Amino acid sequence: MNNTKPTAVYLCGIDVGTTGTKTMIFDLDGNIIGKAYREYGCIYPKPNWVEQDIDMVFGEAVDSCREAVEKAGIRPEQIASVALSTQRTTSIFLDGTEKVLKTISWQDNRSGKEMDELGKIIGIEAFYRMTGLPLNTTWIITKILWLQKNEPETWKKVRRIVQVQDYFLRRLGADDYYIDYPDACLYGCYDSSAHQWQEELMKIAGIGKELLPHPTPCGTAVGKISREAAALTGLAEGTPICVGAGDQNSASIGAGITDKGVVSVSLGTGGMAIACMDYPYRDPKASACVTCHAITGQYQFEGYQIGAASVFRWYRDELAAAERAEAERRGLGIYDLLNEKIDQVPVGAKGLLMLPYFGSAASPRWNPEARGTLLGLTFAHDRACIARACMEGITMEQKDILTNMKENQIPIESVRMIGGATNSRIWNQMQADMYKLPCDTLAVEDAAVTGAALMGGAAVGIFRDIRDGVRNMVKVKEHFEPIPEHAEIYDEMYQIYCRAYESLEQGGVFAGLAKLQSRY
Repeated sequence: MNNTKPTAVYLCGIDVGTTGTKTMIFDLDGNIIGKAYREYGCIYPKPNWVEQDIDMVFGEAVDSCREAVEKAGIRPEQIASVALSTQRTTSIFLDGTEKVLKTISWQDNRSGKEMDELGKIIGIEAFYRMTGLPLNTTWIITKILWLQKNEPETWKKVRRIVQVQDYFLRRLGADDYYIDYPDACLYGCYDSSAHQWQEELMKIAGIGKELLPHPTPCGTAVGKISREAAALTGLAEGTPICVGAGDQNSASIGAGITDKGVVSVSLGTGGMAIACMDYPYRDPKASACVTCHAITGQYQFEGYQIGAASVFRWYRDELAAAERAEAERRGLGIYDLLNEKIDQVPVGAKGLLMLPYFGSAASPRWNPEARGTLLGLTFAHDRACIARACMEGITMEQKDILTNMKENQIPIESVRMIGGATNSRIWNQMQADMYKLPCDTLAVEDAAVTGAALMGGAAVGIFRDIRDGVRNMVKVKEHFEPIPEHAEIYDEMYQIYCRAYESLEQGGVFAGLAKLQSRY
């Protein structure tokens, strides 16, 4: 670590998500002085296939950075560092000229057969023991096997396999591809204890280290903004580029999850609950991910939700045309109006239950065949009921994750709520009621951006280390206590939720629907 503090007094964090990218410029106390956002989408060639134009995403990210720097009203030279928080487990295949051949999103589930084959070769329990990951289509190793089998001509051209963070660092000016320790875990062939690639799994995947990025601690400077990148981003040429972390790992830092007892719950495009641990624990049921924490030497217990606020966004886009028109007439934001409608529906959505598995089920059930399901419809239900059922279903899946944490003896005393959902006070109270735990929002709800910026500050010596950055920049905003009568209703709904999932899974309904959908 460089102990000579730079004279620059601001930090830049860029969060590159699945459906949007945001940049924020912070002072050293965690106050935002400039920010910008860009929204984009994914490509859905077939059911369960999700791809993305990563160069388009890079263009949107640098545009947001340039706008944020302009809005900050400071000289670019006053920014001490830039660091990234990025969507995780998105597979980017590059050729020998570093041109993108294919980008497969983390939400993609095409590699089910390859997942099964990998399980037969290595064993499901052995895979979990070696990696800390339940065997699932999410991990990059399954996408590597899929590409080898299904697009052999593309595979012949592959010379590097990277994720979003390492690809962006390289485009900004890093001399090679560097990946943070937490993101390295998600390849599915990484030893998180030894911080090195796992030879046996790499051999099964038919790859060598030369194809992969260099594992690097979070909060490490790995280059400087190039002249080309300076023109694109508005940052000064020579600004230190620093390794941040994957979005969920960065968000846990931005939420202040550095010790036991406090858990972060993020409801963004995907969802995540994270607890801090001091050793690489293994869940006896192999139902939870255990990856590296952004603080080297610590680990985090992760409960992973594939479709979170993206399910609510689906409702907005596909079912809420009338509400959108009303919002425009009244001069309201669409989410403000939806919150107003939801607030008029009683807790429990009049007995309407949503299983939010639009992108399949991750923690703790890990079923790539699970599908979104709406149960209990009657003539008494309207669109507002469905909107509330979507919000409650998303939160119910997080309750499922936290219940699994408690079963694994993870202490949970309170929750830090982060992500776009925290813009809704109704959703914040719903979380407290659902989890039956005190919940706090943060002064900066986009915790992933805060986490990235403070890791950049640690990398260049502005902060002594990442914990020092947390003490300086992370602040609580609002507190929510559970309402007992609401919690009682949600406990009853949760029992129905569990039985509904088990019935559909054991009865072959999910499998049958997945098979039917594969024809399209």
